[in-house]
Amino acid sequence: MGDGTGAVLDLVAAVREGFARVESFPQWEELAPQQEPATMSPAPTRTDPSRLSPMANAIRALSMDAVQAANSGHPGMPMGMADVATILWSEYLKFDPADPHWPDRDRFVLSAGHGSMLIYSLLHLSGYARPTMDDIRNFRQLGSPCAGHPENFLLDGVECTTGPLGQGVAMAVGMAVAERHLNSQFGDDLVNHRTWVIAGDGCLMEGINHEAIGLAGHLQLGQMIVLWDDNNITIDGPAGMSTSEDIPARYRATGWHVVSCDGHDPADIRRALDEAVADGRPSLVACKTIIGKGAPSKQGTSATHGAPLGADEIAAARTELGWTAAPFEIPAEVLTDWHATGARGAAENGAWQGRLSSDAERKAKFTGWMTSVADLAGPALEQHIAALAAEPKAVATRKSSELALGPLTAALPQMIGGSADLTGSNNTKTPSTDPLTAEDYAGRYIYYGIREFGMAAAMNGMMLHGGIVPYGGTFLIFSDYCRNAIRMSALQQVGVVYVLTHDSIGLGEDGPTHQPVEQVMSLRLIPNLNVYRPADSIETAECWALALQTPKTPSVLALSRQNLAPMRGTGDENWTAAANRSAKGAYRLRRASAERKVVLVATGSEVELAAQVAEQLEASGIGADLVSMPCADLFDAQDAAYRADVFPAEVLKISIEAGVTQGWERYTGLDGINIGLDRFGASAPAEELFTKFGFTAEAIVPQIINKLNS
Repeated sequence: MGDGTGAVLDLVAAVREGFARVESFPQWEELAPQQEPATMSPAPTRTDPSRLSPMANAIRALSMDAVQAANSGHPGMPMGMADVATILWSEYLKFDPADPHWPDRDRFVLSAGHGSMLIYSLLHLSGYARPTMDDIRNFRQLGSPCAGHPENFLLDGVECTTGPLGQGVAMAVGMAVAERHLNSQFGDDLVNHRTWVIAGDGCLMEGINHEAIGLAGHLQLGQMIVLWDDNNITIDGPAGMSTSEDIPARYRATGWHVVSCDGHDPADIRRALDEAVADGRPSLVACKTIIGKGAPSKQGTSATHGAPLGADEIAAARTELGWTAAPFEIPAEVLTDWHATGARGAAENGAWQGRLSSDAERKAKFTGWMTSVADLAGPALEQHIAALAAEPKAVATRKSSELALGPLTAALPQMIGGSADLTGSNNTKTPSTDPLTAEDYAGRYIYYGIREFGMAAAMNGMMLHGGIVPYGGTFLIFSDYCRNAIRMSALQQVGVVYVLTHDSIGLGEDGPTHQPVEQVMSLRLIPNLNVYRPADSIETAECWALALQTPKTPSVLALSRQNLAPMRGTGDENWTAAANRSAKGAYRLRRASAERKVVLVATGSEVELAAQVAEQLEASGIGADLVSMPCADLFDAQDAAYRADVFPAEVLKISIEAGVTQGWERYTGLDGINIGLDRFGASAPAEELFTKFGFTAEAIVPQIINKLNS
């Protein structure tokens, strides 16, 4: 297949005949039915071949010099993928450095985040305001936005934080889902862009890659293209030391289009990219490269992977590449060529802005859709909360969550839900959320299958893309499967909502493999993550409102399987439906009637138990405050006076939570009592388990009285 527009048109003609021959390395040749391309883009502008090599060498020079100056980093990948990146950036990628948040820009994800100098070089050379050359000169140093791995909150143009291998690919799946969904709402003239990924061998080995590409293939996300840096090298040495799998076959088996190219031949790179753009399936482009290309004695070896090249090797590489500029200097003509790459995107952005402004009503809808829902969540739930207070009912908080999601998803079209094959257990689907499928991207509910990690990372990508507020469900115990993606939500400052049900031994007969013990407390350890464990329907609705009001902080809703008695209602102190008492993280639910001697603090299903304990203590003349703590993270953020009022110094404090006790000492003090479960659970009905492990008023009250008397 030839170069340029003719290649695209020839391939499309073959598609319309029902098949196409996809050529790659001989051993990868295939005959497969093809799909219509999702869109027909204009042929890319071709860069003068004589200018491509110096442009690519600018990436190589900056990468090896920055890593050398930092005395740490990964020069090999940027040097090996410099040719592919130069072709992509200058001829295919749609971007505008002057407007880095343009909604219809292509998304570029460097999944192989260890090669961060590739994206820093690309951003600087193509004209983004930052990183400056000083930023690059201070690569990996305190205060520089050029961190060891790319961080989305430090630099425009870095679409997501990468480094944990494979998650970039999975987040890109979420971005591609978001693009197709928004396209279904606003059409090609406002939403029509691609998601490009550069991934390495490590990204493709990680288990999350299997989850991500399976979902992408199933949803036929043809706007997603992964460029595999196929250099056959890992840190330990040749990839063959640890793997012999047929990666292209694995991708084909999940419904992907696969093509390969010589990653150092511009014409062959273009041929492969043209085929990928023309195919209606997600594409893997296997770019056969030489890691560390240009370093004469180290290229093609693991010596270039994770360490500076050294002064002598860099000097030899400059000779090999014909690069005469001093470190951190780019010849004017090369910089001019690089700056020209952004001009094409500026023109496309201008045309897009014109289309957006041509219809005032549609512009208002689009800009409103892309705006945070933070101010809308609370009002959307006021009538629902008022109804709950008027007619309190005992329901499981997973059901309470479903009831809150009803009005939320009806009022907020940005919300897209889903579950990792536990929809009926997580209660995450509502009448407003029809399935999102390959046949109907307008749907708002994703059946993720048994892919907890892939689901969590994809939701990060959706939120990072913009225009989508994702929530997804699984059992709390399986948060361990997706924990690093939850951590990445917090690190990247994206307000994904994790609906994690079956939150304690209260799930009963499934036993200790499924009963969370340490999960709630361990999730509280993650910075910038709000962990909510509501006690009843009203608290659950309040926690949903709070979760949606923090677009830069992700949330976990830990919800019960078993029914919980209503703890709140119109009889509450200072009751109004709009007064979100959970917003302070912890609050006094009941005041002591007798002289206060103890404060009981509990979460979730144990708040009802704490109320029973308080009642028995009061009957014995012992005044007991009852504190509900739906979110310790929010409570810790309150001022000292409020915290001291909730937990006064002079009284005995008792925590009750059906999980590990470690961590509760910060509220009860070392002289308090911590009622919990510092062991694994057992398989039995929930009521029997709570009795066996001491979660009854009859078991707890004597401990408190003995402590007071001692």
